[in-house]
Amino acid sequence: MAQDLKRLKRIGWGVRSVFALGIAASLAGNVLHASDNVISQAISAWSPVALLLAVELISRIPARRGALSAVRLGATAVIAGIAAWVSYWHMVGVATRYGEADSSAYLLPFSVDGLIVVASISLVEIGGRIRTLTETATEATPVSESAPALANLVESKPVYTNEDIWGPEPPAVEPAPAPAVKKTPAKRVTPRPVSAEKVAKAAAKMPDAPVSQIAAKAGVSVSTARRHLAALRVTDASPSAPLPAETPALIAA
Repeated sequence: MAQDLKRLKRIGWGVRSVFALGIAASLAGNVLHASDNVISQAISAWSPVALLLAVELISRIPARRGALSAVRLGATAVIAGIAAWVSYWHMVGVATRYGEADSSAYLLPFSVDGLIVVASISLVEIGGRIRTLTETATEATPVSESAPALANLVESKPVYTNEDIWGPEPPAVEPAPAPAVKKTPAKRVTPRPVSAEKVAKAAAKMPDAPVSQIAAKAGVSVSTARRHLAALRVTDASPSAPLPAETPALIAA
């Protein structure tokens, strides 16, 4: 059906072109036979233009009632008769002016008017068939029922939650706070002075030397050497390790 509709539309455009060609020939004959002024040419050209508009209207606009359709067809026939009568004598005059014989000049207008009549009837017929096929295709198309709204589908089915399926969730148990760890302050380590390092090195090189020699070797005073040696004895040496021997003069002092 769709293919027939497309084919009829293509044929309709072809018939419309033939009809326009016949109207153009009639229009040219009327204008050439009229006087050489715009008003006379416009008056002579009106009847073919009126016939063109009437045929286009009845071919494109359907009439549902029989009486109105008959009136419309009758008015179109009257317009076509007037256009044929006027264009016939105009074309006879033009053909005679341009050298056609008497018989040819009187027969030539019939070919133009006959082409217009055939094309107009064919155009009206094709328009009616196109409308019939269009209405048939519209009636044959099934009207699909409107789908139910999504909201109705959702409301018609129960909605289950996790609580309905697995039961109520147990109360959340807060974790016990971790015991506080008491931080012990780090012991502050006092670095050894440079003189202590010197005394320690000198004492290591001369373990049996008296304090005065160790102090001279380290470049410090005897009291400083004695203090550092005492500290070395407490931290590094064993409890039984004796202090370096001192001279009797220093002991007496």
